Order: sequence, then C-alpha cells, then structure tokens
Amino acid sequence: MRTWIKNPLAILAEQAQGGIVVENTHIVELVSTGGVPELPFDHIFDASEHVIIPGLVNSHHHFYQTLTRACPDALNKELFDWLKALYPIWAGLTPEQLYHATRLALAELLLSGCTTAADHHYVFPNGLEEATDIQVQAVHEMGMRAAISRGSMNLSVADGGLPPVSTVQDEDTILADCERVINAYHDPGEGSFITIVLAPCSPFSVTQSVMTESAQLARQHNVSLHTHLAETEDENKFCQHKFGCRPLDYLEQTGWLSDQVWLAHGIHFTTDEIKRLAQAGTSVCHCPGSNMLLASGICRTVELEKFGVNVGIGVDGSASEDASNLIQEVRHALQIQRLRYGSARVSHLDALRWATEGSAKCLGRSDIGKIEVGYQADLAMYKLDEPRFSGAGDPMAAIVLCGAHRADRVMIGGQWRVEGGEIVDFDLSQLMAEHQDSARQLISTI
Repeated sequence: MRTWIKNPLAILAEQAQGGIVVENTHIVELVSTGGVPELPFDHIFDASEHVIIPGLVNSHHHFYQTLTRACPDALNKELFDWLKALYPIWAGLTPEQLYHATRLALAELLLSGCTTAADHHYVFPNGLEEATDIQVQAVHEMGMRAAISRGSMNLSVADGGLPPVSTVQDEDTILADCERVINAYHDPGEGSFITIVLAPCSPFSVTQSVMTESAQLARQHNVSLHTHLAETEDENKFCQHKFGCRPLDYLEQTGWLSDQVWLAHGIHFTTDEIKRLAQAGTSVCHCPGSNMLLASGICRTVELEKFGVNVGIGVDGSASEDASNLIQEVRHALQIQRLRYGSARVSHLDALRWATEGSAKCLGRSDIGKIEVGYQADLAMYKLDEPRFSGAGDPMAAIVLCGAHRADRVMIGGQWRVEGGEIVDFDLSQLMAEHQDSARQLISTI
C-alpha cells in the first residue's frame, strides 16, 4: 500500500514540497513542488493544512518522574538538594506506578509529535527488579519506538552518595540484569522498536567497577551507553575532590569516551574537553527546560557542533522540566541558545535538527530522524489553526516561534498513531485517572 501525503503547507525536507510517498513502513519517494509521484499510489492524504517534520526523537527522559511533578518539597532547589528531597519519595515506587508513569510519559510525548523516546530509569527499590520489563511492555502497547536504559546505582547514602539504601543494587545484580535484558529485548535491526541501553545514573552514583564493567558489557553486546555528565559545577568540584580529576577525565579512565556513548546535559565542558568529545565521537543531549528550572547552566551547543560533537534534545525528567512535551522543548532550546549566542547564531531549523536528526544520532539510529527515501515513515504533522499562529508568515518557523504544543497527526512506521490531536484507539482519560491515583499513592508513602 502506498500513500501520497500531498502538498504540505511546509515540510522539513529538501525537494519535497509536493509531499512524500509512504509505502508500508518506509518513505519511498519525495515529490517536488507541483509534481506528482513517479510511483503508483493507492491513497492520497491532503496535507495542505499541515506542517510536516520528522517524528521528534527524545534523547533523555525519566518516565517515572511524571509521578512527582511540581512536588512541594522539591520546589525552588538546585540539583543536589532537589534530588535529596525526591529520592525518599521515589524509594516507594511500585511496578504498577512505574507502568502508569511510563504510559503517561509516552502518551504526552506522542501527542507533542515524538515518535521515539529514550528513557533513563535507574531507581530499583525492592519489588521493582523488573522495571525494564515493565517499560518494554508499556512501549509496545503505545506503538512507539524507545531506547530503554537499564540504569543503575550502587552508592547509597551509606556510601557517601545521595539515594536511600533501598533504591540501590549490588554490582553483581546490576550486571546480571543488564545482560538479561539485552538478551531478552534488544533489537539492533533497521526499524527497531526497542533497543536496550546501559546507563549508570552518573559516574558518581556507582562505583568505578560498575562504570568499567558496564562499558565492557556494552562493547561485548554492541549496545549504547548513557549517563548524566557535566550538569553542574558542583559535580565538577565533587569529582575533583573524590577522584582528583574532572568528570570527562574520569569518564575516559573507565572506558566511556567512545562513539557508543551519549551524555545528558553536557553543560560545563571546557573547549579542550569539547574537542576530546568530538574526537571520540561522543554525543551530547541538550536538556534546556530542566537546565533552566534547576539553574544548572546553558549547554554550549554552538561550540559542540563547531568542533564536531553531535547534539540532540531531551525533555529530561518530568519532575525537573515538569513536562514531557518535546515540541515545546524545541522552543526552549531555541530561546536559551539565543540568549547565550544571540539571535543570528541559532535558528529554529537548528533546534528542529537537534530534536530529530541529532537525537537519532545520539541513539545510534540512522533509519529515523529525517524525511528521506529509505527512512522509516515517522512523521509529526502540525496545523496552524490556533490563535497563537494567526498572522504567521513562515509556517515552519511558526511551529517553534509561536509555540506549537500538540501535533494534529503522528505517523510511526507508516501507521497513524495520532489523528485529529488524539491518540488512536486509546483512552487517555482512564490513563490519567490511573496515573493520578499512582501519584497520590506514591506521595502518601512518605
């Protein structure tokens, strides 16, 4: 079956103003302005009211944190104090609560135009040993693509860390489960819907042995590695005090400086460190909303790209950004980067590229993130029929500058997952009720 998505209002692709042809799961033809497809087609979708971009790719998130948004005890705090306020709550997380949190985060992302999401789950209290399995199930049910991180922590407050003892695991348990979920769920093939990533929470929430062994295991199974790094100056000071070096040096010592790795935040790198990241092929995920709310700093995206570091975008945890809306995160990225570099240095097209092609590269994907022949048919389509868009002259710029927040249509692998701004065959009201109950139950455990 071939469908011609015809004559879009605007499209983020070259030589495709006449639309694109989708056959089953792939894009098979781009149609130039005023043209018609060379391939025969079965259906036409009139896209004359839609701005079309590649499906957005979220390269850093913590789905479970949707349960503790705007948490009173964590308001108006910087990162370490924010974590200290929330860890005791997260220690009570149950399998049912994680399931509802994951589905809610995915639904929110999907409605914003996101088709692929990376989640970084690292909290494993007693009873939640199968957290990865729960998330894989939820992703399958939502019909989205995901990079599910098997995160880890093995340094608790008893070891000089931040998390409660009940949320960490020992090294043998961590590594054994990492290998289990890779063997059970990781699909490295083209068009994959599930990949597994190994992702210690940070180099300072696990022992050096866990960092080193995780890197070796990732190389053995050819899976990606992910962690937080260079998010705050406090982190730099902690690393220099504890290890006698900066975070990137420690990362290199543990075998993590490679093209299998992408890092969340990456704010406080020196120019020399940026050059080392580029040489290694390591990517950085910019998390603008979280960085603003926690006052962590501003990622040096222009310098990163200048020296050859790939940049993606992530919404980060829904308790630090307090939202899981990726198209809004694109706007945040544009605004904060212009504040740093000036309005002429960063465009809406840069921000959109970070959230599509850039994030796909973070995840090691070369089959998503672009509207090109041979790529997966993952599309996000927005209408400009709200007051916020009235008077807009450039439709593509409008979805960023005027603040699009909900896609009208979303396609994943050639299948419509959102139509008319609603998830297909999905009861969002029921999910929200279940999620709200889970949030109340989690808070009540304190």
